[in-house]
Formats: sequence, C-alpha cells, structure tokens
Amino acid sequence: MSGKIITISRQFGSGGRSIGEMTAKKLGIKQYGREIIEQIAERSGFAEEYVSEQSESVKEGGLFGAFAASDFYENANRITIWTEQCRIIREIADQGPCVIVGRCADYVLKQDYDLLRVYIYADMDYRADRIVRVYGESNVKPEKRLKEKDKRRAAYYEIYTDQKFGEPENYDLCLNSGKLGLEECADIIVDVYQKMCSKK
Repeated sequence: MSGKIITISRQFGSGGRSIGEMTAKKLGIKQYGREIIEQIAERSGFAEEYVSEQSESVKEGGLFGAFAASDFYENANRITIWTEQCRIIREIADQGPCVIVGRCADYVLKQDYDLLRVYIYADMDYRADRIVRVYGESNVKPEKRLKEKDKRRAAYYEIYTDQKFGEPENYDLCLNSGKLGLEECADIIVDVYQKMCSKK
C-alpha cells in the first residue's frame, strides 16, 4: 500500500468525472479515467470504443443477460477486459496517491489499499439539463438516456462487485452535485482527504 487513493463512483450526468479532475488538480495528484480504457485497449487488442462499452455497462437482463451461454466469445472478451481493468487499476494505485473515476475501482482496491470512496449523485432534472449542455442534444429524451445509462451502469457494478451501486454503506462520502455544485464537491473531497491523511 503506497498512499491514500480517491475512488469516485458517479451517476451519469452528475459531473463525477469533472469533480475528479478538479480534486486531483487541487491536491496535485494524478487523475485516471479514460486513460484506463486506453491501456486496456492497448493490452487486449480490442478497440477503445468496444472496451468502453464493455467496461462500465451491460445489456439489460442482469447476470443472465451479461453472461448468456449462447454468447461464449463475448463472455470471454468481457472476462479479458475485466481482468486487464483490475490489473491496470492496481498498477496505478501502486504508484501512489491519485484519483480514479469509475471502473469499479472502489471494489477492486478495497482489500489492499487505503481508500477514500466517494459517490457523486444528483436529481434527474439537474442531470438531464447537464447532459444536454455537456454532450449535446439527442433523438432520445435526456431523461430516458439517464434511466438507461443508470440501469446499465448499476447492473455492471452489481454483477462484478456483488454490491449495490449507490448504496451509502459502500462509500465513505456521498455528495449531491446538483445541490452543492461541482467545485464545492471537489473542495469537500479535498478537505476530507487531507484530514484523513493527517490522522495517519
């Protein structure tokens, strides 16, 4: 174990990635998110888009839908991607303090690393407005996009971790970005992180 790691789980559209970037900048440490996808793609030989699709969401149908016996090769690919993801996250954590956004890092590292596990959420109206501003309009209503993404992200997390996504007991700090704002969330995480580090 080489230093406290901040893991950030987040609802789609809540600004968790931006909060992670702000937090890392304020603390002067590295932040990882998309870089993990790039490394998985490089090591596995899969396209980045495919890795991204497989590494944080699953189709509806829960465990059976994700690992249907009729889809042997797809299942093998998922296992390969998950294995590489876990390996890369541990390698990153071994390098020292950092912020890791998504990728089930809170679960992957929970046994052997000193973590501050953060969950970022917000109400539907805030997230619907934000995804239109950040990602642009779509032929699918923002509320429907959110519900579908939430369902897939939660299913993925629960399948691979056997924990419920967004359940407070799985995190050390839960923040409503819609009420607090992204900058304030980052400031709170920094403050808690520094206080926890000073107690060691």
